[in-house]
Amino acid sequence: MKSDLSETQKITNFEKPTKNEAKDILLNVFGAMKEKGYNPVNQIVGYILSGDPTYVTSHNNARVLVSSIERDELLEEVMTFYFKNNNV
Repeated sequence: MKSDLSETQKITNFEKPTKNEAKDILLNVFGAMKEKGYNPVNQIVGYILSGDPTYVTSHNNARVLVSSIERDELLEEVMTFYFKNNNV
């Protein structure tokens, strides 16, 4: 069956990572960095600012995990957590 080329096709299966996924990724990356003896906060900040994935260890697949989500979504998760926990 030929598709009608005058109609726009919709992709319905694509979903952006949710806030919970961003949180889970940050927690997993934090744990992997800590296990390897790095300062997780400094390393994650370096990654978010630069976009350079080598700031994140490949231990426990952390580099792949953190690269699977946009940096602005990671930053949004951090900022949301900060403001929520400081009663802003």
